[in-house]
Amino acid sequence: MQAALGRLYLARPSALRISKEVDPVSREITVYHAEWLRSVDRPIYLDGRAHPPDYAAHTWAGFSTGKWDGDVMTTLVTHLKEGYVRRNGLARSDVATVTEHWIRHGDWLTVVTVVTDPVYLAEPFVRSTDYELDLHQNVPPYPCEVVREVERAKGVIPHHLPGTNTFVKEFSQRYGVPFEATRGGPKRCIRNTARS
Repeated sequence: MQAALGRLYLARPSALRISKEVDPVSREITVYHAEWLRSVDRPIYLDGRAHPPDYAAHTWAGFSTGKWDGDVMTTLVTHLKEGYVRRNGLARSDVATVTEHWIRHGDWLTVVTVVTDPVYLAEPFVRSTDYELDLHQNVPPYPCEVVREVERAKGVIPHHLPGTNTFVKEFSQRYGVPFEATRGGPKRCIRNTARS
């Protein structure tokens, strides 16, 4: 099972390529590299190394270690830059951790992801993705160019000072949701707000 992860998998919305590094003396797998379309290479270290200290650089891929428990590889990802858990805007802070469980069954790979973030999440965010083995697919290069999307004078940083953001209520007004319910957290969800 452990050696069988170094393959290509196809899933929606993104393909996944997994490669491996093997120690030339012990012949043990020391690192898996996971690469999704439009993402950076993410090494998953299996050699027992410790995570860096909290003040170490945070990157888009974070720092990942993994260990095997039977046929399941469990990874721990730390040192992620602040970003988003989902494209709909669910934020993730730079102190978030991600635990993944990689499970292969036949030609299928299931990755269960658990995001824990004391800044933005009241409880862990769990999701899973399935990938199907495809020995002939390839993760194409992603031709990304740096462009200036908005013309802005040097040194200008768009911002709203506290109490000056006129767009705070835009979502609740557009969708007819009570404003308090848009402030986040389990105590402010719609079902609890409606009871108030």
